[in-house]
Amino acid sequence: MRPQLLFVFIHFTILTTSTILATSQSPSLAEKTLKRVDNETIYKVSKQLCWGCLGESLQFLYQHNLVRAAKWELPLTWDSQLEKYASWWAGIRKADCKLQHSFPEYDFKLGENIYWGSGSTWTPTDAVSVWAGEEKYYDYEQNTCQEGQMCGHYTQIVWKTTRRIGCARVVCDDGDVFMTCNYDPPGFVSHNMSATCYHVTLFQRATNRSFKK
Repeated sequence: MRPQLLFVFIHFTILTTSTILATSQSPSLAEKTLKRVDNETIYKVSKQLCWGCLGESLQFLYQHNLVRAAKWELPLTWDSQLEKYASWWAGIRKADCKLQHSFPEYDFKLGENIYWGSGSTWTPTDAVSVWAGEEKYYDYEQNTCQEGQMCGHYTQIVWKTTRRIGCARVVCDDGDVFMTCNYDPPGFVSHNMSATCYHVTLFQRATNRSFKK
Protein backbone atom coordinates (compact mmCIF):
# COMPACT_ATOMS: atom_id res chain seq x y z
CA MET A 1 0.00 0.00 0.00
CA ARG A 2 1.30 3.47 -0.91
CA PRO A 3 2.46 5.55 2.10
CA GLN A 4 0.03 8.33 1.26
CA LEU A 5 -2.86 5.92 0.83
CA LEU A 6 -1.93 4.23 4.11
CA PHE A 7 -2.03 7.60 5.87
CA VAL A 8 -5.45 8.39 4.42
CA PHE A 9 -6.75 4.94 5.41
CA ILE A 10 -5.58 5.40 9.02
CA HIS A 11 -6.99 8.92 9.12
CA PHE A 12 -10.35 7.75 7.74
CA THR A 13 -10.48 4.80 10.16
CA ILE A 14 -9.78 6.96 13.21
CA LEU A 15 -12.46 9.47 12.25
CA THR A 16 -15.13 6.88 11.51
CA THR A 17 -14.34 5.11 14.77
CA SER A 18 -14.75 8.40 16.59
CA THR A 19 -18.12 8.82 14.92
CA ILE A 20 -19.30 5.41 16.14
CA LEU A 21 -18.26 6.27 19.69
CA ALA A 22 -20.04 9.60 19.47
CA THR A 23 -23.20 7.87 18.28
CA SER A 24 -23.27 5.67 21.36
CA GLN A 25 -22.73 8.63 23.66
CA SER A 26 -25.02 11.36 22.44
CA PRO A 27 -27.44 11.70 19.48
CA SER A 28 -26.74 15.42 19.17
CA LEU A 29 -22.98 14.88 19.28
CA ALA A 30 -23.30 12.07 16.75
CA GLU A 31 -25.23 14.31 14.37
CA LYS A 32 -22.53 16.98 14.53
CA THR A 33 -19.75 14.43 14.11
CA LEU A 34 -21.41 12.75 11.14
CA LYS A 35 -21.94 16.10 9.49
CA ARG A 36 -18.28 16.99 9.99
CA VAL A 37 -17.11 13.67 8.52
CA ASP A 38 -19.37 13.98 5.48
CA ASN A 39 -18.73 17.59 4.61
CA GLU A 40 -15.15 18.08 5.69
CA THR A 41 -13.25 14.85 6.22
CA ILE A 42 -14.49 13.01 3.14
CA TYR A 43 -13.68 16.03 0.99
CA LYS A 44 -10.16 16.28 2.41
CA VAL A 45 -9.61 12.54 2.03
CA SER A 46 -10.87 12.72 -1.55
CA LYS A 47 -8.46 15.56 -2.35
CA GLN A 48 -5.56 13.46 -1.07
CA LEU A 49 -6.73 10.52 -3.17
CA CYS A 50 -7.14 12.65 -6.29
CA TRP A 51 -3.58 13.87 -6.81
CA GLY A 52 -3.52 16.95 -8.99
CA CYS A 53 -7.27 16.82 -9.55
CA LEU A 54 -9.35 19.93 -9.92
CA GLY A 55 -12.95 20.73 -10.74
CA GLU A 56 -15.04 17.93 -12.15
CA SER A 57 -12.62 15.10 -11.33
CA LEU A 58 -12.61 15.95 -7.64
CA GLN A 59 -16.38 16.43 -7.70
CA PHE A 60 -16.86 12.93 -9.15
CA LEU A 61 -14.58 11.37 -6.53
CA TYR A 62 -15.95 13.32 -3.59
CA GLN A 63 -19.56 12.43 -4.39
CA HIS A 64 -18.69 8.75 -4.74
CA ASN A 65 -16.83 8.73 -1.44
CA LEU A 66 -19.73 10.41 0.35
CA VAL A 67 -21.98 7.54 -0.71
CA ARG A 68 -19.37 4.95 0.29
CA ALA A 69 -18.78 6.60 3.66
CA ALA A 70 -22.48 6.29 4.45
CA LYS A 71 -22.00 2.51 4.19
CA TRP A 72 -18.65 2.52 6.04
CA GLU A 73 -16.74 1.53 2.92
CA LEU A 74 -13.21 2.74 2.23
CA PRO A 75 -12.87 5.75 -0.10
CA LEU A 76 -12.00 5.30 -3.76
CA THR A 77 -8.78 6.59 -5.34
CA TRP A 78 -8.75 8.58 -8.57
CA ASP A 79 -6.94 6.69 -11.35
CA SER A 80 -5.49 8.61 -14.31
CA GLN A 81 -5.67 5.60 -16.64
CA LEU A 82 -9.36 5.06 -15.89
CA GLU A 83 -9.89 8.78 -16.41
CA LYS A 84 -8.22 8.55 -19.84
CA TYR A 85 -10.43 5.62 -20.76
CA ALA A 86 -13.58 7.44 -19.59
CA SER A 87 -12.51 10.57 -21.49
CA TRP A 88 -11.97 8.51 -24.63
CA TRP A 89 -15.46 7.06 -24.44
CA ALA A 90 -17.04 10.42 -23.61
CA GLY A 91 -15.27 11.82 -26.68
CA ILE A 92 -16.80 9.09 -28.83
CA ARG A 93 -20.26 9.85 -27.47
CA LYS A 94 -19.88 13.61 -27.95
CA ALA A 95 -21.17 13.38 -31.50
CA ASP A 96 -24.49 11.70 -30.65
CA CYS A 97 -24.77 11.67 -26.83
CA LYS A 98 -26.13 8.13 -27.13
CA LEU A 99 -26.59 6.39 -23.79
CA GLN A 100 -24.36 3.46 -24.64
CA HIS A 101 -21.75 1.49 -22.68
CA SER A 102 -18.19 1.16 -23.97
CA PHE A 103 -18.20 -2.64 -23.56
CA PRO A 104 -20.22 -5.27 -25.41
CA GLU A 105 -23.06 -6.73 -23.36
CA TYR A 106 -21.87 -9.21 -20.70
CA ASP A 107 -18.22 -8.45 -21.55
CA PHE A 108 -17.40 -5.75 -19.01
CA LYS A 109 -13.66 -5.48 -18.34
CA LEU A 110 -14.23 -2.62 -15.91
CA GLY A 111 -17.17 -1.40 -13.91
CA GLU A 112 -19.00 1.35 -15.77
CA ASN A 113 -21.83 3.76 -14.97
CA ILE A 114 -23.17 6.11 -17.64
CA TYR A 115 -25.51 9.11 -17.56
CA TRP A 116 -27.29 11.37 -20.03
CA GLY A 117 -28.98 14.67 -19.24
CA SER A 118 -31.02 16.97 -21.50
CA GLY A 119 -29.37 20.39 -21.53
CA SER A 120 -25.82 21.43 -20.70
CA THR A 121 -25.96 22.17 -16.97
CA TRP A 122 -25.87 18.66 -15.47
CA THR A 123 -22.93 18.08 -13.12
CA PRO A 124 -21.04 15.10 -11.63
CA THR A 125 -23.11 15.59 -8.48
CA ASP A 126 -26.30 15.09 -10.50
CA ALA A 127 -25.01 11.87 -12.05
CA VAL A 128 -23.83 10.32 -8.78
CA SER A 129 -27.06 11.36 -7.07
CA VAL A 130 -29.16 9.50 -9.66
CA TRP A 131 -26.97 6.40 -9.52
CA ALA A 132 -26.95 6.38 -5.71
CA GLY A 133 -30.71 6.87 -5.68
CA GLU A 134 -31.09 3.30 -6.91
CA GLU A 135 -30.35 2.06 -3.39
CA LYS A 136 -34.08 1.92 -2.72
CA TYR A 137 -34.38 -0.80 -5.36
CA TYR A 138 -31.58 -2.97 -3.95
CA ASP A 139 -32.37 -6.07 -1.88
CA TYR A 140 -29.39 -6.48 0.45
CA GLU A 141 -30.37 -9.95 1.61
CA GLN A 142 -30.77 -11.39 -1.88
CA ASN A 143 -28.12 -9.20 -3.54
CA THR A 144 -30.52 -8.43 -6.39
CA CYS A 145 -32.56 -5.54 -7.72
CA GLN A 146 -36.29 -5.36 -7.22
CA GLU A 147 -38.11 -6.81 -10.20
CA GLY A 148 -38.28 -4.35 -13.06
CA GLN A 149 -35.90 -1.87 -11.40
CA MET A 150 -32.25 -0.90 -11.80
CA CYS A 151 -29.81 -0.88 -8.89
CA GLY A 152 -26.46 -1.84 -10.43
CA HIS A 153 -25.23 1.73 -10.66
CA TYR A 154 -25.62 2.02 -6.88
CA THR A 155 -24.02 -1.32 -6.06
CA GLN A 156 -21.02 -0.43 -8.22
CA ILE A 157 -20.49 2.79 -6.26
CA VAL A 158 -20.45 1.04 -2.87
CA TRP A 159 -18.89 -2.29 -3.90
CA LYS A 160 -16.45 -3.29 -1.15
CA THR A 161 -13.56 -4.49 -3.32
CA THR A 162 -13.62 -1.60 -5.81
CA ARG A 163 -10.62 0.66 -5.20
CA ARG A 164 -10.10 2.98 -8.18
CA ILE A 165 -12.26 5.25 -10.29
CA GLY A 166 -11.93 7.51 -13.31
CA CYS A 167 -14.71 9.59 -14.87
CA ALA A 168 -15.40 12.11 -17.61
CA ARG A 169 -18.10 14.61 -18.54
CA VAL A 170 -18.75 16.05 -21.98
CA VAL A 171 -21.24 18.50 -23.45
CA CYS A 172 -22.36 16.84 -26.66
CA ASP A 173 -22.76 18.48 -30.05
CA ASP A 174 -26.52 18.70 -29.49
CA GLY A 175 -26.04 20.57 -26.20
CA ASP A 176 -26.88 17.66 -23.89
CA VAL A 177 -24.51 16.09 -21.34
CA PHE A 178 -22.96 12.63 -21.28
CA MET A 179 -21.03 11.35 -18.25
CA THR A 180 -19.27 8.06 -17.64
CA CYS A 181 -17.34 6.53 -14.73
CA ASN A 182 -15.15 3.42 -14.80
CA TYR A 183 -14.29 1.31 -11.76
CA ASP A 184 -11.54 -1.17 -10.94
CA PRO A 185 -11.90 -3.84 -9.76
CA PRO A 186 -15.46 -3.95 -11.11
CA GLY A 187 -18.39 -4.73 -8.85
CA PHE A 188 -19.90 -8.18 -9.10
CA VAL A 189 -22.84 -8.35 -11.50
CA SER A 190 -25.09 -11.34 -10.87
CA HIS A 191 -27.31 -12.85 -13.55
CA ASN A 192 -30.35 -11.30 -11.90
CA MET A 193 -28.79 -7.86 -11.87
CA SER A 194 -27.20 -7.63 -15.26
CA ALA A 195 -30.22 -7.28 -17.50
CA THR A 196 -32.18 -4.86 -15.36
CA CYS A 197 -29.39 -2.81 -13.87
CA TYR A 198 -26.76 -2.31 -16.54
CA HIS A 199 -28.03 -2.89 -20.03
CA VAL A 200 -31.60 -1.64 -20.18
CA THR A 201 -31.76 1.80 -21.79
CA LEU A 202 -34.23 3.28 -19.36
CA PHE A 203 -34.52 7.03 -18.84
CA GLN A 204 -35.69 8.42 -15.54
CA ARG A 205 -37.61 11.69 -15.81
CA ALA A 206 -36.14 14.45 -13.69
CA THR A 207 -37.68 17.92 -13.79
CA ASN A 208 -39.47 19.59 -16.70
CA ARG A 209 -38.18 18.03 -19.93
CA SER A 210 -34.97 16.63 -18.46
CA PHE A 211 -34.07 12.97 -18.37
CA LYS A 212 -31.39 11.09 -16.50
CA LYS A 213 -29.85 7.67 -16.15
